[in-house]
Amino acid sequence: VQLQASGGGLAQAGGSLRLSCAASGRTFSSISMGWFRQAPGKEREFVAAISRSGGSTVYADSVKGRFTISRDNAENTVYLQMNSLEPEDTAVYYCAANLYYSDSYNYPKEYVYDYWGQGTQVTVSS
Repeated sequence: VQLQASGGGLAQAGGSLRLSCAASGRTFSSISMGWFRQAPGKEREFVAAISRSGGSTVYADSVKGRFTISRDNAENTVYLQMNSLEPEDTAVYYCAANLYYSDSYNYPKEYVYDYWGQGTQVTVSS
């Protein structure tokens, strides 16, 4: 599975960005997808995940109510709509593919993801 993330950039606090992650190499509807991020000097952390059909989503508490994950299986793409951005959201954002773990309680765990994209930088200025 190849993953290509895009859409990062510079935003002001309170602004919005939308990240995209295009997948190839496997039937997209058979893959659960997640977004993680890593800020400078910090460990990578879970942001959001979505089930194969899109019917189930999971969010980190820090982004709940501000970020929305969605997917378009016809376009083989997963999205992360980020609203009300805060400087603390500054990080490199990674999309990841989970081929085998279908229960949503597993989605925040890094080890369930088999493939990772290259990352896209998001910088939020105050």
